[in-house]
Amino acid sequence: MREIRAVIRPEKLQEVLGALEKAGSPGVTVYQVEGHGRQAGIVEQFRGREFRLDLLPKAEVRVVCREEEVENLIQAISSAARTGEIGDGKIFVYPVLEAVRIRSGERGEKAI
Repeated sequence: MREIRAVIRPEKLQEVLGALEKAGSPGVTVYQVEGHGRQAGIVEQFRGREFRLDLLPKAEVRVVCREEEVENLIQAISSAARTGEIGDGKIFVYPVLEAVRIRSGERGEKAI
């Protein structure tokens, strides 16, 4: 099993969720987060003064799936989240050692 974490632009969240659903993703968790990479923040003006926003709003999407589904889900996320500009985000893949469905006690891939 693998966990896919994608940090994306918040305005692309609904497109990514739709792409994951179409790709057959069994479930998803979404977090509202802040951060920056090469985008490095933006400069805003408020009441005539400039100030810098170093941490930009982002959405983090997490999906746990079977290993054979990883590439398909990465492609779904990438194509839905891509604008071609700096700040489109990143995708990380982690191993999942165990999953347990609390309601039934099922374990492993049956639990996801």
